[in-house]
Amino acid sequence: MAKRCLRIGDKGGFSKKITEKMVWEFAELTGDYSRIHVDKEFAKSTRYGRPIAHGLIAGSFISTVMGTELPGSGTIFLDQQIEFLLPVYYDDTITATVELCSVEEKHSVYIAELYGECMNQREEIVCRATAHQMLPKEFFEVL
Repeated sequence: MAKRCLRIGDKGGFSKKITEKMVWEFAELTGDYSRIHVDKEFAKSTRYGRPIAHGLIAGSFISTVMGTELPGSGTIFLDQQIEFLLPVYYDDTITATVELCSVEEKHSVYIAELYGECMNQREEIVCRATAHQMLPKEFFEVL
């Protein structure tokens, strides 16, 4: 298998529409049935006026890019510092973009620092994160 060549500044992306069904499935998976996410009547009484998606749904799209596109398959997610800036509503389309910021060589692996952000269809940044990922040298080369 050929090594994947990466450069500082490389970018990747992923987009997906957040549906009510997806929010309910996330609640079922995690056990987080907070009323702000799943109770429309309750959500009407909040500052948001309607249900909002769990923040980690959008935040996980950054991980999706990191694991499938940049850097890609074969990597290990080490950590993520995420900041939630705006709510994500049912039917918002979220686009995650990730950029390779720096790479440190450590024996048989690289430790990559990546910056990611998620934007809604109104081009508002809803969350942003800095993350670190381990890239095995047998799969990756950094130029």
